[in-house]
Parts: sequence; C-alpha cells; structure tokens
Amino acid sequence: KPSTDKQKQRAQLDYIQKLNQGVLAKEEHQPAVEGIIESYELAFRMQDVMPEMMDVSKETPATLAMYGADAGPTQTFGQQCLLARRFAEAGVRFIEVTHGNWDQHTNLTVDHKARAEGCDKPIAGLLQDLKQRDMLKDTLVIWGGEFGRTPAAQGADGRNHNNKGYTTWMAGGGVKGGFSYGETDEHGYEATETPCHIHDWHATILHLLGLNHEELTYQYAGRDFRLTDVHGIVAQDIIA
Repeated sequence: KPSTDKQKQRAQLDYIQKLNQGVLAKEEHQPAVEGIIESYELAFRMQDVMPEMMDVSKETPATLAMYGADAGPTQTFGQQCLLARRFAEAGVRFIEVTHGNWDQHTNLTVDHKARAEGCDKPIAGLLQDLKQRDMLKDTLVIWGGEFGRTPAAQGADGRNHNNKGYTTWMAGGGVKGGFSYGETDEHGYEATETPCHIHDWHATILHLLGLNHEELTYQYAGRDFRLTDVHGIVAQDIIA
C-alpha cells in the first residue's frame, strides 16, 4: 500500500505533470518527456486495479486445481500462469511469465524432472483456460528459452548449451496447431530441415501481431537496422 494517500499522490503527480507539460510547450516533439507523462499516469492508475487483478481468492477451486495453483510443486508457477490469464482478460497486451533454474550442467536427471513437474500442468492449464474462455484464438502464447542442450553428456550427469538445434512452441493467436516445423539431425544436435533462425522466428511473431518487420527498417551509421537486424523470413507454414 502506498505510504501517501491517493489524493496527495494525485496532487503531487499533477504538479509534476504540469512541469512536464511546460517542457512540451516549449518544444512539442519530445518523445522522452511524452513517455514520462504516460508512464507516470499508467503507474498511478495501476495502483487502483493491480490489487484486484492479483487477488486469486475469487477463482474457483476447480480453476486453481487446473493450473496446479492450489498446492504442491506447481503452486508458484501455476499462480503465475493464472495471473497471466487474469492480466489478458483485463486487456494487458504483453505478459511475460518466467520459469528458471533449467541450466543443468550437473544433476540433470533430478533437476530437469523437477523443473518439468513444476511447469507442465500450469502451462497446460493456461492453454485450457484460455480456450474454454474463447481467448486462445486472440492470444499468442510462446514458450521457449534462449538455447537448448547438447545431446551428448557433459560430465557425469549434465548437458552443455546448444544453440544449433532446440525447440520452442507457439499456440493460439493465428498459428497452426498439432504439427512440428523443422527437424534436427538424428542426434538432435543441429537443425537440418527448414531451420528457423531467431530472426525468422521474430519476423514470424511480428507478422502474427500484424507488423511487417521489413517496414520497421531505419538507417543508422550508414546501414539499415530493424527488429530482425537485416534478416528474417516469415515462416508461412506455421500460419493458420
């Protein structure tokens, strides 16, 4: 709870915004100042809505159980996934949920099993809940990490990093379901058939969000830049 009541906060913010507007009056096009004004107003409004959005006590026992948010090793991540659905319902446009401690260079057998047990049910519950609320078709869900693991062991019970062949998945929001795109070699080490580079993946995500990544190009220091660098081809085969 803020240490200053709402009325005093509003008065303080109004004074700050008056100063910010004064800066804009002298020079209209100042994106940094405009961003500050919008951010302050957003933060003020969030104080009203966030407590209710974070309160899962009104969710039914069946919903909590579907996410595994009620007890056990799935409780923490299950609650995060449940909050993600609540945020999406409230109109939040981008939501990130994290699940860490996957970097098993040792003790992989035990630790990976524990990590998987902690996230399988919650993420399945999120997809099921979005679908039954008719939200999945309008919500793009992306699951992945920054790299995979090598097929060969590192030491007695570990795997090293591998950026040559690994899996991410997408659901809802305009993508085809029930199929895989691309293949690795027989060892699972390197993508060999229709490999999808990270720039291609980003271009595909932007396309699904209604943005043409090539139209976001700008010139700087004598070369072209965009969100996919100067690369990226949309993977049309995964588009529904």
